[in-house]
Amino acid sequence: MSAFQQPDPRDRPARLTVGVVGAGRVGPALAASLQLAGHRPVAVSGVSDASRRRAALLLPDVPLMPPAEVLRHADLVLLTVPDDTLPGLVQGLAETGAVRPGQLLVHTSGRYGAKVLEPALRAGALPLALHPAMTFTGTPVDVQRLAGCSFGVTAPDELRLAAEALVIEMGGEPEWIAEENRPLYHAALALGANHLVTLVAQSMELLRAAGVEAPDRMLGPLLGAALDNALRSGDAALTGPVARGDAGTVAAHVAELRRHAPQTVAGYLAMARATADRALAHGLLKPELAEDLLGVLAGRADGAPGSPGTEGDAG
Repeated sequence: MSAFQQPDPRDRPARLTVGVVGAGRVGPALAASLQLAGHRPVAVSGVSDASRRRAALLLPDVPLMPPAEVLRHADLVLLTVPDDTLPGLVQGLAETGAVRPGQLLVHTSGRYGAKVLEPALRAGALPLALHPAMTFTGTPVDVQRLAGCSFGVTAPDELRLAAEALVIEMGGEPEWIAEENRPLYHAALALGANHLVTLVAQSMELLRAAGVEAPDRMLGPLLGAALDNALRSGDAALTGPVARGDAGTVAAHVAELRRHAPQTVAGYLAMARATADRALAHGLLKPELAEDLLGVLAGRADGAPGSPGTEGDAG
């Protein structure tokens, strides 16, 4: 472990050989970043044509091998497979004797901590969970994006320094996540990042339907400012008709969405309710305005004339 604990590179022994099991969008990028730090990718496994293309793009001249062969050649193995595949993969590699004592076995699942690597630990491997809090494209830009990226790190106490050092070598920032908190940590990231993509894609579709020729150009500055404000100020950054209690405007939105994009109504209502709750709790939404608004969100009004919270009630 001294190879990871010495701050001066001149004090470190030879760099590690690196293998990748699962050439999805994450594995080749992490291996390429480790290569920039002086480690040597030696083997990668990939089944689909897309995986093979990614490996060839990011790890040129690194040979493709079956997973067991990757482990045979590498000191540090990145297990970058889907969450639901990971436990079975680890179990299978351990049962077939592919895992070597002293081998660093790293998975990148957000959901799991180090315990999922227990079968490999019993075979003598050193288990690390290093999850980059970043979306990946499967292109060289991913390596650049790792600079300053936070990693959710979980490992046995005796391997903590090694895990954190690897993250730093990849340009990332280690953030220690307790084993029992991994599912909550991952749910938080999915709520923010994955759902953001869905919301933005829906917003662009609706803008195109409204006649906007360049919805991406329109949304870019708006969403950038909203994200910056939210990260800086949290709930205090809430704006818009829900936070203001403009029930009539919200009712009009719901009516239009039902007419033009009914598949978006459920998501709009769910997010509007969550926004109303937070705005009310934070003192942004006045209680006297909340009743009509919550009525609209509960389906008691949909923008029909004379209904509570229609356009006529908007300020």
